[in-house]
Amino acid sequence: MQIKKFVAQSLKEATQQMKDELGLEAIILGTRVIESDKRFDMKKMYEITAGIDEPLKTEGEKTAERYSSEKKKYISELEELSKKIYGKEEIPFPKEKDPKVELVSKTFEKEINEIAEILETREVQKNLIKKITAHLSNSASFIDEANLQNYLLSSMASIIPTKDFRVSKSRTKKIALIGPTGVGKTTCIAKLAVISKIIHKLKVGLISIDTYRLGAIDQLRIFSEISDIEMAVAYEPEEMQKIMKKFKDKDLIFIDTVGRSQRAKENLESIKKYLDAANVDETILVVGATSSWRTLNDVAEKFKPLKYNSVIFSKVDEAVAFGNVMNLAATYNVPVMFLTNGQVIPDDIVSVNPSFLANLIFTGKLYK
Repeated sequence: MQIKKFVAQSLKEATQQMKDELGLEAIILGTRVIESDKRFDMKKMYEITAGIDEPLKTEGEKTAERYSSEKKKYISELEELSKKIYGKEEIPFPKEKDPKVELVSKTFEKEINEIAEILETREVQKNLIKKITAHLSNSASFIDEANLQNYLLSSMASIIPTKDFRVSKSRTKKIALIGPTGVGKTTCIAKLAVISKIIHKLKVGLISIDTYRLGAIDQLRIFSEISDIEMAVAYEPEEMQKIMKKFKDKDLIFIDTVGRSQRAKENLESIKKYLDAANVDETILVVGATSSWRTLNDVAEKFKPLKYNSVIFSKVDEAVAFGNVMNLAATYNVPVMFLTNGQVIPDDIVSVNPSFLANLIFTGKLYK
C-alpha cells in the first residue's frame, strides 16, 4: 500500500486531490483538521491520509524507472510509519535537566526528598515512591549528583513491565480489546488493524460484539470498508464459532467488545461468554490516561475475570500527569503495550518500553 497525505481548504477538495492522484481505488486511512492561526495568516485546512494497494498508474507509458522510484518511496513511507510507532527501543534518558525537574540540592537526603516530591506531583502512588527512593538510598555509595537522574530513571524503569505487539503468520491469532465505556477501544482496534495490515502485511479480520451502543457497529463497518478489512458482527456468543470458520484464512482477528461499567458484574460476565466462545489468545485492557487512580484501580480489579494480559493507555495527549501508567502496571503486574495520543489512524499510537515510560512519567513529556 502506498500512503500519501493531501491538504486543502475543504474536505471535498482534499478528497478530489486524492482521487486525481491515486485514483478511485484509493482508501482513506485518517483525517484531521488543521486549525487556523491568525498570527501566521494560516487558514483552517483539512488533511486526508490515503492509501492505495497498487503502484500509481499514469496516463501513457509508465517506465521501469518510474516504477522503481515509486516502490522505493512506498518502502520509505512504511519504514517511517513503523519507526514512528515502534521506534522507541533506544530512548535515551534526558541529558539536560528539565528546569521543572532539576535536581539541585546540597545533600543527598535533600535530593531524595525532592525526587519524592516530583514523583508525587506526577501522581505516582506513595508506596511506589517509597520503593524507588529506598532503592536510591541503598545505592547511595554509587550515586553522585551527575548520575542521580539516570539512576532514578533506571529504578523507575525496573518496576514498569511492558510487552511487544507480537504478530505471526503461523496460525490465526485472536485478540480482544476490553475496557470501560468511552476509552476508545474501537479506535484502538482500527489503529492496530491498519498497522497489522500495512506494516506486518497480515490478513486481518474484525468482529464486533458491541450491539448495545448506538452507532458502534456502523463506526467499525465504515472503517472496515475504507480500509478493505473484512468485518463480522456476533449478536450471540454461539455465533462466534461460525465467524471463526469464516475467518479461518486470517492471520489476525480483532474483537471489539462493548464498553461496560466495571460495576456491572452481569455485563462483564456476558462479555466473557463471547470471549470464551471465541477462545481468544490475548485480551488487552484499554483504559484512559486521564482517569483517576481510584477509578483505574477499580477497573483493573473488576475486569480481572476477563483475564487481560496487557494494557493500552488511551488519551495520553489529554493527560496532565502520567504516574498512573506506573501505578497500574506495577500494582497489577500487567505489561503496557501501547499508548494512544490522538484520533489519527494509524499514526497516533506509540509502542513503549520501560525506559520510555520512565522518561514520560518523570519529565511529564511524551517523547515521539
